[in-house]
Amino acid sequence: MTPAHLAALAVALFAGSGLVGCGEAKKPPPPPPPTVLVAPAMRQNLTLYTEAVATLDGYVNADIRARVKGFLRTQGYKDGSAVKSGQLLFTIESADYTAAAAAASASLTRAKVAQSHAKVQLERDQGLLKAGMLSQQDLDNAAATLADADGQVQAARAQLDQMQLNLSYTQIHSPIDGVAGIALVRVGNLVGQDGPTLLTTVSQLDPIRVNFPMSEADYTKHFEMFDHMEERDLAWARKQFAKLDEADRRSDAARGNDSQGVALVLSDGTVYGHRGVIVSVNRQIDPSTGTIQVQALIPNPQGLLRPGGYGTVRIKRGDAGQGVIAVPEKALISVQGTFSLGVVGPDSKVALRRVDVGPSVNGLRVIQKGVNEGDDVVVEGVQKISDGAMVDPKPAPPLVAASASASPPGAASALAGAAPGAAAPKN
Repeated sequence: MTPAHLAALAVALFAGSGLVGCGEAKKPPPPPPPTVLVAPAMRQNLTLYTEAVATLDGYVNADIRARVKGFLRTQGYKDGSAVKSGQLLFTIESADYTAAAAAASASLTRAKVAQSHAKVQLERDQGLLKAGMLSQQDLDNAAATLADADGQVQAARAQLDQMQLNLSYTQIHSPIDGVAGIALVRVGNLVGQDGPTLLTTVSQLDPIRVNFPMSEADYTKHFEMFDHMEERDLAWARKQFAKLDEADRRSDAARGNDSQGVALVLSDGTVYGHRGVIVSVNRQIDPSTGTIQVQALIPNPQGLLRPGGYGTVRIKRGDAGQGVIAVPEKALISVQGTFSLGVVGPDSKVALRRVDVGPSVNGLRVIQKGVNEGDDVVVEGVQKISDGAMVDPKPAPPLVAASASASPPGAASALAGAAPGAAAPKN
């Protein structure tokens, strides 16, 4: 090989080595570990509640029906207004019934005249029989005529009572104090033709009934809530309302003295201003849902609550919430009904631990099994982690739920033990 060839080869080798060096210098460095926020699993005293979806109903719902046939003549109330017991709500054209009652009265008068005549005739025949001027057969006939006249009087009187009753049905009064609904039939329409026609419904709204399901497990565990149900009438409930309202004014509920109170969360997520009490429980557990129907009464002095409405009832659980480990709800990783937490060790490595969860309370979830107090749990950036991955942990701002000593009624909620279909309220 000539010196010229050697020189060219050296130049080529030098250029190749330079290219390799440039390539190695441009290779990107490995990415840094993702930054996540961690918070320690803490033991806290939490106020927990059993929740269930509830439906509202009037304390008394009276259907107002036209019981006789006729044209609706007047409506004596404004749709949707409050009415008093005995207030005239509707009238039906009464001319036919007035005439029928008059005819029945005349029939009764005729029957009474016939009765009087038969009685006089019988007394006369008895005298004639003693004088030997009348046979026993004739006397028996006179007695039978009087008995028939007595029956005619009774039949005529019953007919008059029926006609007067029908006449009274042309004036329809409210049987209770309450709120009358919008009329379903307007003046001038024929009612009662094919049977009693529903005209409207009057509902007594203070207090209002709240119906909700309770799981069999909660019913069994808290059976003491249903002691002496036979004593829980309306008078008893009103006394309890006063006690609960007074306790709320004194903030006794914040100190945990609300175990008998039933709070109601409205459809907009706000907590209703009065608490109620349980007054009845159904006789059986529904085998298809595993729940038992419970009924509570709640004060409704302003008429805010109306039949047909929905809400969420909260009943304090006195058996739970003391010294429990809780983590932020957003820290949980849910996969096919199982839950895991990312726990960061001293070496900044993540370990995914499967956990058993309990109730949720104001952004926290009770952890029954799987983590220990003080474990650093990933609460922000859970989508970035995997088992065994390195992370750059940063402390998260503290998130502490209201404790039993500071939370007002309805401040904390729990879904554990709630009846199927229970829904968490908006916060």
